[in-house]
Amino acid sequence: MSVATERQDPGPAAAGVRRSGEPPGPRRPAPGTPGRGRLTGAAPYLLLLPALVATVLLLGWPLVKDGLLSFQNLNMRQLIQHLTEWNGVDNYRETLTSEDFWRVTLRSVIFTAVNVVLIMLLGTLIGLLLARLGSKMRLLLSVGLVLAWAMPPIAGTTVFQWLFAARFGVVNWVLDALGWHSMAHYNWTGSQFSTFFIITVLIVWQSIPFVAINLYAATTTIPGELYEAAALDGAGTWKSFTSVTFPFLKPFLLATTFLEVIWVFKAFTQVFAINEGGPDRLTETLPVYAFIEGVGNQHYGMGAAISLLTIAVLLALTSYYLRIVLRQEEDEL
Repeated sequence: MSVATERQDPGPAAAGVRRSGEPPGPRRPAPGTPGRGRLTGAAPYLLLLPALVATVLLLGWPLVKDGLLSFQNLNMRQLIQHLTEWNGVDNYRETLTSEDFWRVTLRSVIFTAVNVVLIMLLGTLIGLLLARLGSKMRLLLSVGLVLAWAMPPIAGTTVFQWLFAARFGVVNWVLDALGWHSMAHYNWTGSQFSTFFIITVLIVWQSIPFVAINLYAATTTIPGELYEAAALDGAGTWKSFTSVTFPFLKPFLLATTFLEVIWVFKAFTQVFAINEGGPDRLTETLPVYAFIEGVGNQHYGMGAAISLLTIAVLLALTSYYLRIVLRQEEDEL
C-alpha cells in the first residue's frame, strides 16, 4: 500500500466502525471536534432571547411601575411636586371593599361571555361557508372580511357612531322607513342595554374575520377521503360535521376561544369611545373603570391598583378555561 493510500484511509474509528471492546451506545466525538449537541441545545434559547428581552422591556417594566404606583397615594399634587407618598395596601383595600368594583367585574365577565359566544358561533358559520363557496365568491367574501379586520378600532367605532346617531344615523332612518316610526330619533346611547348592543355589534363585527379566515384555513387540512368514507357510510351533513369536521377543528376552536376571551375582556377603545362608559357609568368594564378612576379622577394609585386587579381577574378566567380544556383532553386520552 502506498503512502498516499495510507493517508487517505480514515481508519475504523473515523469511518464509524466500532472497535472491539468498545461499549455500546452512541460514539463520542473525537477530541477537538466541536460539541454539536451543546450548540443545538442552546440554539432555541438564543433564538428566543431577543423576544424575551423585548417583552421584559415593553411589558415587564411598565408592569413593575404600575405595581409600585398601586401602593402610593398619587394624585395631581404629588405628581406636580414629585412627592412619593406610600400608603401600603389602602388602594387595594378600598377597591376590594367597593360595591362598584364587584358590580363592574360581574358586568365585564357577562359582557365577555356574550361577545365570545357570538364571535365563535358566527365566525365558525362564516368559516364553514367559505369552505363551501366557489372561488370567486370566496375571494369576494374574504376581501370583505380582511377589510373589516384591518380597520383600526377607533375608525370602526367612529363609523358605528355615525350609523347609530340619533338624528342623522342610517340605522334610525332604515327603521323609520320600515315602519318603526318611534325609532326615527331614538337615542341608542341613552340606556345601558342599547349602548351595550352597539358595543357588542361593533366588537363582534371586528372579531369575526379572525375566526372565520383561520377556521377556513383549518378546514383545508382535513383530508377529503374522510368525507368520502362518511358519505359511503350514509352520513348526512350534520353527521359529517360532528364526526369529521368538528374533531379536526376542535383544537383550533379551543385556542381561538382562549384568545377571544383575552381580547374581548381587555377591550377599551370601543367601550370608551362609544359613550365613555355612560350613561351614568352603567357600561363601564374593568379597563374603562380603571381609566376613569385613575386618570379621570386623578387618583393614579387607585387606577394602578384596579389595573392589576383586572389582570388578576383575567388570569383567573383564562386559567379556569385552560383547566377545562386540559381536563377534556385527558378524558379523550
